[in-house]
Amino acid sequence: QVQLVESGGGLVQPWGSLRLSCVASGNALDYYSIAWFRQAPGKEREAVSCINAGGDTRYADSVKGRFTISRDNAKNTVFLQMNSLKPEDTAVYICAADSWLLCEENGFQVDAWDYWGQGTQVTVSS
Repeated sequence: QVQLVESGGGLVQPWGSLRLSCVASGNALDYYSIAWFRQAPGKEREAVSCINAGGDTRYADSVKGRFTISRDNAKNTVFLQMNSLKPEDTAVYICAADSWLLCEENGFQVDAWDYWGQGTQVTVSS
């Protein structure tokens, strides 16, 4: 069992930056793939980024070049650095974990992940 808690969300102006954290407890993250998803009001949950246990990463086209996912296994934490934020990035950002998924295979499938956090709100507005 893995429990995930996100933090770091908030209100930011367009072109601003935020750094989200996903902290895990209950089990070491070393052998887990971790993904960030987001869900805006009235829209389906969509994948943002994913990182394998070995460090390989994958990004949605909409965030490539602006977002960076990283992990610190010693702190049981995965980060999402978000730069050049746009109003369309406004959503609840949710992290997910799974010990069997590979990002490059089904890491962007919402129903493939075993463990989910509660999410943190990101609002991009002037």
